Amino acid sequence: MKRKIRVIYLRLILSSGYQTFKRAMAEIRRRLTFRRHVIHVFLQIDDPYSYLLSHYLQFVKENYKVELRIYLSQALRSDFMPEPEMLTEYAARDSKMLAEELGIPFLDKGDTPAVEHRRALLDFLGEEHTDREFQETMHAALSVYWRGDIEGAARLVTHSKPDQSETNILISKNQLLLRKLGHYSSAMMLYAGEWYWGVDRLIYLCDRLDTLRARRGSEPVPELQSLAQAMQLNLPAAVPECSKNLPAMDMYHSFRSPYSYIALKRLFDISDAFGMKLEIKPILPMVMRGAPVPGKKLLYIVKDANREARRLKIPFGNLCDPIGVGVDRCMATFYYAKSQGKEREFVLSVGSGVWAEGIDVATDEGLRVVTERCGLFWPDVVEAIADDSWRETVRENRDSLTELGLWGVPNIIIGSAAFWGQDRDWLIARQIEDMCDVGDGILV
Repeated sequence: MKRKIRVIYLRLILSSGYQTFKRAMAEIRRRLTFRRHVIHVFLQIDDPYSYLLSHYLQFVKENYKVELRIYLSQALRSDFMPEPEMLTEYAARDSKMLAEELGIPFLDKGDTPAVEHRRALLDFLGEEHTDREFQETMHAALSVYWRGDIEGAARLVTHSKPDQSETNILISKNQLLLRKLGHYSSAMMLYAGEWYWGVDRLIYLCDRLDTLRARRGSEPVPELQSLAQAMQLNLPAAVPECSKNLPAMDMYHSFRSPYSYIALKRLFDISDAFGMKLEIKPILPMVMRGAPVPGKKLLYIVKDANREARRLKIPFGNLCDPIGVGVDRCMATFYYAKSQGKEREFVLSVGSGVWAEGIDVATDEGLRVVTERCGLFWPDVVEAIADDSWRETVRENRDSLTELGLWGVPNIIIGSAAFWGQDRDWLIARQIEDMCDVGDGILV
């Protein structure tokens, strides 16, 4: 009963009607109270995503009638970040790739961040946090840190009078505020009840502000327009000859991950466009691997996935959580489907059933629907469900992902390059193009 109530609640808040109503009420309250458009921004000095975001905040401030409230903070750990060390290493690699594509300087003045000045920069920012120009100061500190500019960092903190206790209190207060407002990570923006993460979601926020006519002028903002264009997926009109020698794409997939479902079609499009094999490697959901997912994190993930699905015009919202028995049955059936050459059809059918059609794959009735429509023979599916041999393969998948220094899904591996998240499809295509070593010419 508890699970059913949760599903009904999620279906309600993910509906377009509810979102339209909620946004309208937020705007009415803002106007009635004569408030400005306020954006709360949580930034972390040793978070590369905060640095990339800060690069664009100046353009938001200059071109929109908004008030930016910048908070020096740290991401919440414990249950919210199950593998913080792995995340730190991956975030630096991922941000470096993003920075190269977006034309943002990144570790161009040193091979590593200016970690020896981290504490001094924190205390410097703690001193300056009440200044009216704190957004610019925060960007300057993030820049010297993530450009590896040791001399610049030293100059920035030369005249500061550090008070570590005051800085620690400030960061603790901001972390409590972050938790109270309903989130757990850094590089986050909150506007009128909705969260937006980093440069990947900044365009959503700007589109919303445009709808509210909050932009100062009528012309597009070149820097933000360039950001949106850079993140567009472009595919070759024909399979490039050079791509036949490329390695397969490995996708680590979870049947309980909405992001995995959303990623599937685009990844199949990419693999087809470049003539590459997409190898699906299922792993168990985090909660079934002993890593609890707090309610706030789960709620944000589902809301964000809903927003991403709308961007990609993928059906989403009428969901039925497959956790537990449903996932086990999907795992077992997947390997039967693979033996029949139907793994693509199966993962797409299950994804649509679980996230868009409200089909309960934990039941025979539900699983039969998603298997028969992709051409699988039901008596053989029943036999496959009774076979537990898939567990060892799935365990091996998880171990291989861990060996790569990764843990979440969807993770896409091409050779030595790793891409985490459905929103890295455009970056995957660029990476494949680079591996083909023929420049922009294949993206016709």
